[in-house]
Amino acid sequence: MAHHKEFETAGKKPGLQVWRVEKMDLKPVPTELHGNFFTGDSYIVLYTTPAPSYNVHSWMGEKASQDERGAAAIFMTQLDDFLGGAPRQFTEFQNYESVTFLGYFRSGIKYKKGGVASGFQHVVTNDMNVKRLLHVKGRRKIRGTEVDLSWSSFNKGDCFIIDLGKDIYHWSGSESNRFERLKTTELAIDIRDNERRGRAQLHMIDEGSEPDAVLKVLGPMPNLPPGTADDASADKRSKSSASLYLISDAAGSMSTTLVSDSVPFKQSMLSQSECYILDNGGDNKIFVWKGRNANADERRAALMAANKFIKDKNYPQNTQIQIMPTGGETTLFKQFFFNWLDKDETTGPSKAYTIGSIARVEKIPFDSSKLHSNNAMAAQHGMVDDGSGKVKIWRVEGGNKVAVDPSTYGQFFGGDCYLVLYSYNAGGREKHIIYTWQGQKCTQDELAASAFLTVSLDDSMGGVATQVRVTQGQEPSHLVSVFKDKPLVIHLGGTSRKSGESKPGNTRLFHIRQSSTKATRAVEVQPTASALNTNDVFVLKAENSMFLWKGQGGTEGEMVAAKYVAGLLGGAATEVAETKEPAGFWAALGGKKDYQTSKTLQNTIKLPRLFGCSNKSGRLIAEEVPGEFTQLDLATDDVMILDTWDQVFVWVGKDANEEEKSGSLKIAQEYINSDPSGRRGIPISTIKQGEEPLSFIGWFHAWDSKMWEKDLLACLQARIKGR
Repeated sequence: MAHHKEFETAGKKPGLQVWRVEKMDLKPVPTELHGNFFTGDSYIVLYTTPAPSYNVHSWMGEKASQDERGAAAIFMTQLDDFLGGAPRQFTEFQNYESVTFLGYFRSGIKYKKGGVASGFQHVVTNDMNVKRLLHVKGRRKIRGTEVDLSWSSFNKGDCFIIDLGKDIYHWSGSESNRFERLKTTELAIDIRDNERRGRAQLHMIDEGSEPDAVLKVLGPMPNLPPGTADDASADKRSKSSASLYLISDAAGSMSTTLVSDSVPFKQSMLSQSECYILDNGGDNKIFVWKGRNANADERRAALMAANKFIKDKNYPQNTQIQIMPTGGETTLFKQFFFNWLDKDETTGPSKAYTIGSIARVEKIPFDSSKLHSNNAMAAQHGMVDDGSGKVKIWRVEGGNKVAVDPSTYGQFFGGDCYLVLYSYNAGGREKHIIYTWQGQKCTQDELAASAFLTVSLDDSMGGVATQVRVTQGQEPSHLVSVFKDKPLVIHLGGTSRKSGESKPGNTRLFHIRQSSTKATRAVEVQPTASALNTNDVFVLKAENSMFLWKGQGGTEGEMVAAKYVAGLLGGAATEVAETKEPAGFWAALGGKKDYQTSKTLQNTIKLPRLFGCSNKSGRLIAEEVPGEFTQLDLATDDVMILDTWDQVFVWVGKDANEEEKSGSLKIAQEYINSDPSGRRGIPISTIKQGEEPLSFIGWFHAWDSKMWEKDLLACLQARIKGR
């Protein structure tokens, strides 16, 4: 396939490259002007990671001509071909950009009027004769759109940038939000430092305090209308519904065959010799997956196939397309599959990182002695400390909590609910975590009482505890570690109450697994051979015998825990190695069956995702923070969700409204329930601003424990004045 001379420099080093389509040709955009887009033009954007891996985007302005849109599609396909079909491809449209694209421009993107057809150029000059007005919208996805330089463009609820060349004014409406003011300031600083090369003065002004220089351009200020709701993040009803189609003859008379319309899909539905379309049109997205051994012409025709599919389905013209080769799947694509395993997760590299991500997340081995000096390690392993703090446990009975005998700490029964209060010292002060453990066979009344009693216990300590709701079988590493050298033993049913215990079955099977932090759980499972796993150790108690079964991946630590569990169950145990089982072992399990024999890997880390959440409109709106998030993205007037895949944190800002504070757990539950991958029952931690544990802090680079004591907007303004 022919390629453009500009591609000779493409992807040679990590970072961002941007080209504008000019009369069916490509011209590079200077680095200082990255993030500026003329609304009458089309662009090609390439992001190269150190791996290297590539993201190629075509961007279309609202007023771009059909010819320019067509040329952008051709150039994107050619660039993909030039880079060996390795890139992920994205189609982007003004005001509807993907989170991946917005992540490259952390301070925001700017839409400028005009385009190449009307003579507007991307040139860095010292010319200060600029006069324009940018209307800034968004709390996380920041967009500055050029509007008419007139009071008729203003309102009281938003922030605007009045750009007069050598002077840039950040104007805040009287009803604007502090967090939005902060984000607008960052965008104004970006204009000053990049477009003006630091030569302009930046001024902060509030509605009603406009200086003469601004009034000279705009005239006297009339009465301004109130702000309008930002509807860009409106919830989409069909976000999680999707269908999977097999593409046939993409390069010819293309047709599609439905594979499944029920999420989550199975990864085994994708054949490496085929191409597929995942239709998430309800959320304005179409994905094309290219199998490694698919026909070369079909792989090249992926974009054409997606566009034809959009047309056939009568979807809007601005439906986003993401095209990805095997191994380059985006997070959004993988979330539609149940337990998606990346190549690294089945072959077991010594180092794991996420392909094509802005930040590489490397696995850090656990070392309890370094917990307080290595926040990233603490977060990856879900540990706030080494588990050596104080523990108190209560069982929920009726509407009250009853103290559990300390000699039985570490044994939970499926017919019970428990409150575990863990107290530890961090930074010279005492901190608390309340784990609310909910058995799968406890009553609805006890479930409701456990939630109420958790809040009461927190309130009694001043409301500063981190609350973690735990479902039976999904216990986080830290909870397991608080029982020191004993494993946490989870009984399938029954209760630890003095009366009313149900008699356990004659045959019982306990699954024993040690986590990366060396904390060990022994969980009772249904006594059937299909429950076995080659990576772990099991204890099988039958009527007249007991076996300790060691899978090929089982560890000595797991065998030690197995002997402890055998001691609890009573009786002598026989050690059995996988593949050397006696007939009595299989007979006790009801016969031999297939079980998990592939080697699992705990090396791969899925990239964490941060969302700002609101239910102000009466339904959940979750808006993802683009790019590599920082502590500054935690909006103090919001509830935020940090999703680290095997755990969800709900962070409650001190200025969030009361309804969001009280409904934060419900927001997190709705978020998990709407996940098309089918994740259920994972631990949810509720954290208050200023009381963040290490297991949360470590996901943020350079966390500042004193940040919440500062007025961030005032700090930014002081920085501007102090230049």
